[in-house]
Order: sequence, then C-alpha cells, then structure tokens
Amino acid sequence: MRTAEIKRKTGETEISVKINIDGTGVSEINTGCPFLDHMLTLFSKHSRIDMTVFAKGDTEVDYHHTTEDVGICIGMAFSSAMSAPDAMKGIKRYGNMILPMDETLILSAVDISGRGHLEYKADVPSERVGGFDTELSEEFWRAFVRKAEITLHVQKLAGTNSHHIIEGVFKSVARSLFEALSKDERFLFDIPSTKGVI
Repeated sequence: MRTAEIKRKTGETEISVKINIDGTGVSEINTGCPFLDHMLTLFSKHSRIDMTVFAKGDTEVDYHHTTEDVGICIGMAFSSAMSAPDAMKGIKRYGNMILPMDETLILSAVDISGRGHLEYKADVPSERVGGFDTELSEEFWRAFVRKAEITLHVQKLAGTNSHHIIEGVFKSVARSLFEALSKDERFLFDIPSTKGVI
C-alpha cells in the first residue's frame, strides 16, 4: 500500500497529514482555512487519494504559513508513500488533463520525475476569494511539488471567475495525478525510466 503519515511542528504551524494513494477519495480536512479545506476535499475526491489533514496555524495573521506548510506536509507524505518498495513499479508516470469548469479551462501536466519543478501560469483577477489570498494557490503547489519531487505544469486557457480558476487548478491537477499514479497492467514490474529508477 502506498500510504504515509507526516507530522510537522514549527513556530508558525502544527500539521498532521495521512494519505493513501490507493484510496477512493475519502477525506477529513481541517486547516483553519475554509477555502483551503474546500480545495483539498475536492483534490482528494478527484485524485482518489484518501487524505486526513489537520492544521493549526497563525491564521490570525493570514493564511500564508498554513497554506504553504500544508503543501509541504502533503508533499512530504506523497514522497514518503512513493518511496515504499515497488511503489513506482508499473505507474504510468505521466498524466495530463484539460479540465473545464463553466467559463474556466485549466490544463495541467504531471511527471512523477523525482525532480521538484513547477511552471504555474494561472492568473486570477481578484486578490481574495473569501478570506483566502488567491496568490496562495501557487504557493501551495510550489511547496507541494518541491517536497513531492514531481514536475507540474499548470496553465489557465480560459477563465474569469477567481473561485472557478483556483478550483479548476486543484481538480485538474488531481485528475493528472490520478492518471500518472495509476498502474499500467502491461508493465506491473517495470520502472518507467531508462535509468531504472525515478
């Protein structure tokens, strides 16, 4: 089973994360940031990654530290789960999705590469959705890919509604990860790299 549990405490946040990559999309999320909870819940649902995330942070300041550190912890859990024996064998490695959400269209592409890299081109017209600073979406994904050691490209192809754009990003990445992490039945004992390792 590709599972992991991470606990991390700093002067700004205290976070615990459990994930099961081979799940069904069941989640229990409480970060102290309702919009982030909403995004992580739908991310879990559409990636089929079971997730439990609890966070306490300095949300009286803003949601920056909590959002970034949750991204770090989920990325650490992802990396740990994928370092299990045979976790990489048979995976498709690559996944992509062009996801529509009303007027919004989001492209994402994932490589389970062992190299953390983000290209993020999804500008959002408003500065906030509820109390959530919209720039924090990119901060979350940057923290996640750095610790998960994956390559992620995100592009907004269309969109004017800030909520739809960010939600479209989370859903699109979830679907891309679902594809990349799924097993190819023809190559169940194969590592998808000419190097023999990822």
